[in-house]
Amino acid sequence: MDKWLITVLLGFSVGVLIRSFYDFGWSFAAMFIFLGLLLFGLFYILKFQKFVLFIGLFFFALGLGILRYGIKDARETALEGQIGSKIVVSGTIIEEPDEKENYTRLILETDKAETKILLTGRRYPIFHYGDKVEVSGILRKPEKFSDFDWPAYLAKDDIYFEMIYPQTKLLQGKGGSRLRRQLFSIKEKFIDNLSKVIPEPDAGYLAGLTIGGKKAMSKDLQEEFRRTGIIHVVVLSGYNVTIIANVIMQALKGLPFFVGIGFGILGILFFALMAGASATVVRASIMAGFALLARATGRVYQITIALLVAGFLMILHNPKILRFDTSFQLSFLATLALIYFSPSVEKKLSFIPKKFHLREIAGATISTQIFVFPFLLYKMGMFSVVSLPVNLLVLFFVPITMFFGFLAGGLGFISGFLAVPFGWIAYAFSSYELWVVTLFSKLPFAAFNISIPFWLTLFIYIGYAVLLFKLNKDKKYALDKK
Repeated sequence: MDKWLITVLLGFSVGVLIRSFYDFGWSFAAMFIFLGLLLFGLFYILKFQKFVLFIGLFFFALGLGILRYGIKDARETALEGQIGSKIVVSGTIIEEPDEKENYTRLILETDKAETKILLTGRRYPIFHYGDKVEVSGILRKPEKFSDFDWPAYLAKDDIYFEMIYPQTKLLQGKGGSRLRRQLFSIKEKFIDNLSKVIPEPDAGYLAGLTIGGKKAMSKDLQEEFRRTGIIHVVVLSGYNVTIIANVIMQALKGLPFFVGIGFGILGILFFALMAGASATVVRASIMAGFALLARATGRVYQITIALLVAGFLMILHNPKILRFDTSFQLSFLATLALIYFSPSVEKKLSFIPKKFHLREIAGATISTQIFVFPFLLYKMGMFSVVSLPVNLLVLFFVPITMFFGFLAGGLGFISGFLAVPFGWIAYAFSSYELWVVTLFSKLPFAAFNISIPFWLTLFIYIGYAVLLFKLNKDKKYALDKK
């Protein structure tokens, strides 16, 4: 049963991936679906060998993957005929504003056409999720810049139009989902609480670390994090969510087993809500939950099947995330590394003491770094020479930094005075972590630009899959021998 399931999931994913690069039309999908049905018929009528049925199932699923992506990509909107023209349109801001140093990005859903438009405007006036606004400006289609496919990246969220510095006027506030509006309000207040007791850039770093704050860090600091290969701790890649759950479980070790797991899952849920419960956050949280369950229960095989099914359902809902959602890709790869690769790496680190979970942290760090390394080279084109030492020097302190950061931001809702001592402690740890990042990023050999093509990335991950299969097979053989 599992072989059939994996064949379907793999075929569908390959179909989606092929269609994300090349559009050969609907007939291409129909051809593979027909081939699949033909092979089914040959197997049952002529009694061919079983592998023919597997190939037929793979082709059938591949065709469905191509078809699903094509359906997602198909669109018709009245705004297509107004590209390059000045328009006036009203709508609602449907996501948290993405505030940068010199500008703010808003996602507007229009009232009549129910079409999404990306607005890039000035920092002020400030707009919020749920605000109904009227905008006036030139409608344009997103364009590729450098080697980054910006139109395809936006298309995964059904955004096909943008307006640069339009005139924006508030019509009415407090629209949209009441729950999400309240969550974003709490998040903004939490970040403000941190800013009152912790100076910048540490406050921005802690906001990104604890709740994925989009106002978080300056461009220069983000570049330092990229050069040192530790940007994953402040983006919603699933890593920081896993940390939260692990810390809660370790703190509750004296309680019954399932109580610890329960509180760990609640910690993930709390983080997802605090971060605004966007699709990206939810996907990262689900991945982190699977990693937590696998390491806590030891039921790696069952959890892996569940993880693959969850990944399939996410791709089925939005096939464009397979290629264009970096957070989804990193979350999936990091989760696989934590489930399969990390235990094997930990066994090789016997020289590192288990005290304070040093060996566990080192194993998780090394395994995830190895696993995401080819993908980062393909996606970002930057190789960080200092990534491993920086991660080892920083990640041990991240859980305690997050803990005191949460206390400082949370107690700020009650009293700024109560938040101060915890803010100082969080500030001490964050200052050390930022010092390490800045120190290593300034080294002339810290990072250099190098990129690898997609086919080589795919080939490397096929090699990883073979390695994981061998490790799992050896482990199963050792258990059977006992």
